[in-house]
Amino acid sequence: MNHQESNEPQFTHTVAIASGKGGVGKSTIAVNVAISIAKNGNKVGLLDADVYGPNCHIMMGVKSLPPPQGKTIVPALAHGVKVISMGLLVGETQPLAWRGPMLHSAIRQFVEDVDWGDIDYLIVDLPPGTGDAQLSISQTLSLTGGFIVTLPQAVSIADARRGLELFRQLHVPVLGVVENMSHLVMPNGERLDVFGEGGGEQLAKDTGVDFIGSVPLDPQVRMGGDSGNPIVISQPESQAAVSLISIADAIVSISTIQAEKQKKNFIPIEIVE
Repeated sequence: MNHQESNEPQFTHTVAIASGKGGVGKSTIAVNVAISIAKNGNKVGLLDADVYGPNCHIMMGVKSLPPPQGKTIVPALAHGVKVISMGLLVGETQPLAWRGPMLHSAIRQFVEDVDWGDIDYLIVDLPPGTGDAQLSISQTLSLTGGFIVTLPQAVSIADARRGLELFRQLHVPVLGVVENMSHLVMPNGERLDVFGEGGGEQLAKDTGVDFIGSVPLDPQVRMGGDSGNPIVISQPESQAAVSLISIADAIVSISTIQAEKQKKNFIPIEIVE
């Protein structure tokens, strides 16, 4: 099934979740956001584009894909979200020593050869850095926009800025900044700024981008991801889950506004024979 053969768009909104470096919890944000949007009645897909280090399927509790339909890949379904990941197509310990063209081909297949059906929100979890996968996604998909995930610390902010500027070079609208692991709440209620303070807000301010929320450091977030039962499902009343749900709501509203802008700026060209 090739979406280019259909007159109807498969993906109403396509949202990339990115960062400039690894270890900032970008996949955690992508997974919990996807589930939160699906819980509100939307048709949601989660595309794990981190081909070299895929882990969204683990966080979603998915161990295998359904049988293919001919040459068409059928995505897994978990927590109301359709999921595709290279981690479901290769062995757990199998490394992928691929150059750019092979990676680009894989990402195209994830978009064109998967039976997504109609999707309201496709959440794309990008790998860290500013390399081939980012270029391939921007070439293969018409992105509504991208959201940058960072930690509060200065080193993370510097790397996140590079990821943000790459989106701009690729003419992908940067729609928001999320600060993950912003602080740790101690048993006595005291707030401990483990990785610094205010970096995400400062990045948003410096680049003229909306700051859409921060997520506290909570061991339950990690435990939920490891068990395949993310925190917005396992502990929806927790402070971290409430923050993630709020961020998901912001992504929906901002993406909807951006999509309307893109429609207004689209000028159809008629060729007269």
